[in-house]
Amino acid sequence: MELVSGNRLTALAALSAGCRFFAGYPITPSSEIYRTMMEELPRRGGLGLSAPDEISALSMCVGASLAGFPAMTATSGPGFCLMVETLQYAVATETPVVVAFVQRLGPSTGGATQGAQGDVLLAEFCTSGGYTIPVFAPSTAEECWTLTRRAFEWAERLRTPVVLLSDKEVGMTLEAVDVAALYGNGALPRRPGFGAGRVVVTGSTHDRTGRLRKPNSEVVEILDGLQEKVEAAAGELALVDADLEDGAETLVLSYGVTARAAREACLRARARGRRVSFAAVKTLFPLPDLPLDSCTRVVVAEENRGGLYAGVLEPRLGGRELVRVNGVGATIPPARIEAAI
Repeated sequence: MELVSGNRLTALAALSAGCRFFAGYPITPSSEIYRTMMEELPRRGGLGLSAPDEISALSMCVGASLAGFPAMTATSGPGFCLMVETLQYAVATETPVVVAFVQRLGPSTGGATQGAQGDVLLAEFCTSGGYTIPVFAPSTAEECWTLTRRAFEWAERLRTPVVLLSDKEVGMTLEAVDVAALYGNGALPRRPGFGAGRVVVTGSTHDRTGRLRKPNSEVVEILDGLQEKVEAAAGELALVDADLEDGAETLVLSYGVTARAAREACLRARARGRRVSFAAVKTLFPLPDLPLDSCTRVVVAEENRGGLYAGVLEPRLGGRELVRVNGVGATIPPARIEAAI
């Protein structure tokens, strides 16, 4: 066992999955990912580049990926905003790339050393046209490892950008982890790049030969395919860690660091004789099937204003009562969630 942070395990997991290129611009609270990749990639035959800004960072990663090198960058809210145009380019060109997005308090520069979960909708709904970007949300350091590897796997399988959305507390808190035991699986299969020839990859609407075209049936079919491939894999992609209790009328649902407080709140409520189920969402998007079963009310806890993810889930609750537990500027304690239960 060793003390290790979620950020460091994110970087080490990327390396174990076969990541061979990293470009980034250091930004709190993701900077340990940047530092670890810069230190470790050259030792393993890869390349780490310090970019002049976040726009360049993701652009470099997309270029490396097109050349056949699995690539990742890391950032936080302000940097992700600058990456959005290139992220959409990766969607349109079906380029695999992983973005480790460690949230902090916003908006704008916000609180560089304060945690939050306010970027959940920014991470998902940043594309024109509403194309689904797979978003994984670890709640522990060990999950940073497992979900980073999963992010690389799905980026390659679907040829799409994938976001690993953690937060300051998950990314920077040291936890006791048996790191050696995590190295059970090797690198993912390497795909070929375009080779040495000159290749033009356009983000403009195009036909199957790559020629620019205004929307026609072929172009629309290509655009539809960008979404349909993710929807077809949703059953495999979606991960929910559920602890269900027979006959429970209340389901408590959360993600990221708040899922840890929510789990504790459920245990306390059960100790007081209440029947309550718990679900930690590991895949925020595509939306997972919820273990609603017998419940008539759903408590969603998240560290943001108004309940951002709760608003997305509400249409899927089938008229069940929705209770939001939210906070800004500080983590949500188990007592607040237990009170909502």
